[in-house]
Amino acid sequence: MLQKNTKNISLLRNLTEFVIFLNAKMWMNMFMIKVVTDSWNLIGSGLIQNKFISYLFMIFAVPIAGELKFFPIQAVDLRVSLGTPVFFFILLWSRKIQPIFAGIVTGTSVVFFRVLLDSFKGDSFQFKDSFGLNFPVFFYYVVFSVLFYLFRINHFYNRPIFIGIFGMIMETAASLTEFFIRDFTTHTGITANTLSLIGGIAIIRSFFVLGFFNILLLRETRLAEEQQRKKTEQILLFISNLYIEMFQLKKTTKNAEILTNSCYLLYRRLKELNEPERANDALKIAGELHEIKKDNQRIYAGLSKLMVKEKLSDFMKIEEMVGIITRSNQNYGEMLGKTINFEIKILGEHPPYHTFILFSLINNLVANSVEAIDKAGHVILTIERINDTVKINIEDNGSGIAPKNKLFIFEPGFTTKFDHNGIASNGIGLSFIKNIIENNGGTITLIDSTKSAGAIFEILFPLASLTEKG
Repeated sequence: MLQKNTKNISLLRNLTEFVIFLNAKMWMNMFMIKVVTDSWNLIGSGLIQNKFISYLFMIFAVPIAGELKFFPIQAVDLRVSLGTPVFFFILLWSRKIQPIFAGIVTGTSVVFFRVLLDSFKGDSFQFKDSFGLNFPVFFYYVVFSVLFYLFRINHFYNRPIFIGIFGMIMETAASLTEFFIRDFTTHTGITANTLSLIGGIAIIRSFFVLGFFNILLLRETRLAEEQQRKKTEQILLFISNLYIEMFQLKKTTKNAEILTNSCYLLYRRLKELNEPERANDALKIAGELHEIKKDNQRIYAGLSKLMVKEKLSDFMKIEEMVGIITRSNQNYGEMLGKTINFEIKILGEHPPYHTFILFSLINNLVANSVEAIDKAGHVILTIERINDTVKINIEDNGSGIAPKNKLFIFEPGFTTKFDHNGIASNGIGLSFIKNIIENNGGTITLIDSTKSAGAIFEILFPLASLTEKG
């Protein structure tokens, strides 16, 4: 019993010393991890998914990483290196390569790379001896890759703990295979201590690779989510602008219909007054207006299908909506060479609101505030729910609105925005915004402020107009 306990203590001591030594060695070889990371950034996720690039990368990277090594037990030819972690990582990441073929190619390259290194060590180099010493590593990579294929590791990306467990099994089996083949030439027996070390190495290296792989996988996922978020925001901005254009198109269609009816009534009157030439002119105008109406209706139907095709949510939380508006107008301000500070105040409890109604209105008014600011300033957006009313204030410290213009800013066609050639802006005017707001049961008011320069617009909406479907 005492002898057994002594062996256990000795084994535990060896394992402890090995773990301490391995950690120290890992710290010494962290530059290798940096090389792998830099190589990853250089090659890129797109290129490493290419089969040829993946195989080529393995042929060079694994043998070089394998030379960063140490021997935990001097009496046993047991080698610990970074070759396996690099090989395991490439198998995990490059999903298009064939694992078994990758194992054969990598095993072959490692053997001949080590033989090549031996040839530079001195005149005593013998190819037969060097090859006989190094060829067992070929079976290590072949067994590792065969088990990788049989365990179907690529199906467990959503369960990383299984990747770690299978990685430990694969490395243990591969190491034992290499060890037994090597034993035929070195005649070094395997002991319980050696088996324990092989298992310890397998656990540490497998979960080390898994951790590094998950970090890159998480990084790629976040990048994909960020790209998707930006794409969604761009689509939302695009559709919100379409929403306003559709409103104007609908209004134009209605006006064309009214004018068509008026022209037709004029045609009938002129005909009764026995003025056939003028009557035919009125009828021709009525026909052309009718064609304009039909064209507008076709365009409106096409835009409606486009909006439905994008499958964006019809309702959105006000916090998300304001976040997108703030980010887009922050970028807009930077594009104009301005420094804009946004202050957001959301008061009260808010249900999800109709996306395109509210988004398009707030976004256009905030964009107007950004344009009104000279080089630097602030925009304050306040959204408050008061019982069954939603109150929205957009305030800026820009150039403001001249007193003589305050009575006309909501009139159709009125604008203070002209380019260097004196041509008026063709953007969305306040009259359009007012029409949309009033069409949804709301009001918009320019509030006179004596506290600061700039402008303050106040919008009042019935809660029901922003929350009801259909």
